[in-house]
Amino acid sequence: MRLKTTLFRQPADSLPASPRFTSARLTAWILGGFACLSILSGTHFRSAEAQDVSATGVSAQTSESDADVLAPYREAATKRWEKEIQKYEALDAKTTDPADGILLIGSSSIRRWDSAAEDLAPFRVIPRGYGGAKYSDLAVFAERLITPHDFRAVVIFVGNDISGKENDATPEEVERLVRHVVAVTREHRPDAPVLLVEVTPTRSRYDAWPKIRELNAMLREVCFTEPNVHFVATAETFLTHDNQPRENLFVDDQLHLNEEGYDIWGDIIRDRLIEVLREQTQD
Repeated sequence: MRLKTTLFRQPADSLPASPRFTSARLTAWILGGFACLSILSGTHFRSAEAQDVSATGVSAQTSESDADVLAPYREAATKRWEKEIQKYEALDAKTTDPADGILLIGSSSIRRWDSAAEDLAPFRVIPRGYGGAKYSDLAVFAERLITPHDFRAVVIFVGNDISGKENDATPEEVERLVRHVVAVTREHRPDAPVLLVEVTPTRSRYDAWPKIRELNAMLREVCFTEPNVHFVATAETFLTHDNQPRENLFVDDQLHLNEEGYDIWGDIIRDRLIEVLREQTQD
């Protein structure tokens, strides 16, 4: 059973004996918590001048060409996901985002991440994932999912664009959509870091892993070429020494993470958030 916390995970003497809760990991959590508090207590917003500079990048300027990027996907995305997006819009209308929240958007690994608030503590989360998402529909709904929120950073994980099917997108097609989502985020919150999480290797889609690796390489390239966009490397952690998926970290479908898998995934994302936000406060 997962231990619930409010700010920090519980101290060692309050935890049951379990191999998951080692003293080394607890020490890392405590030190990470102090680092997070240092970040959260610092200056969270750049000066207007700095924001203006950030907003001058190419990715921060939406244009008519963006509509052309979305045109092939809009009808199918609306038909499949409109009701899901409307549910989030209704939720947005009656809830208030936490101060300095971390917006989580993407596919079912985000939607099923019930422990996100605990795994990313003391960061507070705004979860907006929906199962089966692809960048082709996330891009269509980007403004509706992103612009209602005043977030400290946004974490994006989408794992369905390449799955071994005949109608899979190419990495080049996905790249245009990723850059559109980044542009929407940059226009709304010029100073907010965007974290792109690497697609996880899974047994159920391992036949497509060579193509998925190309997609991950593309995501890394986007992070190198877009300002304040950061890559979250996870794939190596979910592979064995002989480059096979670690099946013990997934539920029976061998696609979605189990509790232990989310523990590991969450730690990686949290550590990357701490690193990125610390660098930003030092600029």
